[in-house]
Amino acid sequence: MSGSPRCGVLLANLGTPDAPTPAAVRRFLAEFLSDRRVVDYPRLLWWPILHGVVLRARPKRSAHAYAQIWTERGSPLLIESRALAQALQTALGQEAKVALGMTYGSPSIAEALRSMPTPLERLVVIPLYPQYSTTTTAAVFDRVEAELRRWPTPVAVHRIEHYYHEPAYLDALAASIRAHWARHERKHLLFSFHGIPKRYVTKGDPYYEHCIATARETAARFELNRQQWSFAFQSRVGPGWLEPYTDQLLLKYAQTGPRDVAVVCPAFATDCLETLEEIAIRNRDAFLAAGGRSFDYIPCLNAQPLHVEMFASLVRRRIAHSGQSPVVSSQ
Repeated sequence: MSGSPRCGVLLANLGTPDAPTPAAVRRFLAEFLSDRRVVDYPRLLWWPILHGVVLRARPKRSAHAYAQIWTERGSPLLIESRALAQALQTALGQEAKVALGMTYGSPSIAEALRSMPTPLERLVVIPLYPQYSTTTTAAVFDRVEAELRRWPTPVAVHRIEHYYHEPAYLDALAASIRAHWARHERKHLLFSFHGIPKRYVTKGDPYYEHCIATARETAARFELNRQQWSFAFQSRVGPGWLEPYTDQLLLKYAQTGPRDVAVVCPAFATDCLETLEEIAIRNRDAFLAAGGRSFDYIPCLNAQPLHVEMFASLVRRRIAHSGQSPVVSSQ
């Protein structure tokens, strides 16, 4: 791949509030929960619930949770996403310009795209979600397309819709688990994925299948039997979400075994509220209080070298096999 300042790479993550305060969290949640990709209820039904109930009660609780993990440098999700983008830029060098954008909050996807060299000829879009879902991945592409429609010249867009099946991704995930086990006692391995409502899967969202494949293929790299690993879904909001639920499964394990567990969260490319507060703090405390013996949290891949190398390889492959049409979709 020849170097070209006219090639860009957009890394897109979900986003984060600007501060761990109720006001900042409310602004973030208002944008997040107004997206039809996230909540597909009719607006006449959802708007009174969102503004009359959710945005009055949830910001204070969420702000307290964010405060548990906030650092002097800010939100862990933003810190780790920036580190990943910088490491990928170093790996690609002059081959492409890397920019980071958030679906919700700052820096926005539009801001990231506007930071690209002009005229931009090729753009590789990488949502930082290994498993595809309309609730996350599609929301990224919505914003990319909305911004590019304003541009005066066409851009060849290479969409990486998922990478859960990439051998390099699975190898990086397995290497991270292996490194953790080299420092700690090997325990029952629980794969905890972010949940989505079941109705999305019923409508054809492949997320559930992608998650199970990720867990199964990673466990196979260690030759684990089905008693040595399990999977569950976290971060549910209300009934009717994908099961089993992580918090309920952990409470069951605390009472009946296995009482020694290690939890990894492969749906998240970078650590964030859902991994650091929900899993590593809240679920850990609940598990130990209910009778669990030991609990390990295995961090996300973040800017680990194998993770960065995997993304660099994806970019190079998409550009090397690109066509000449204005828009190129690649999986």
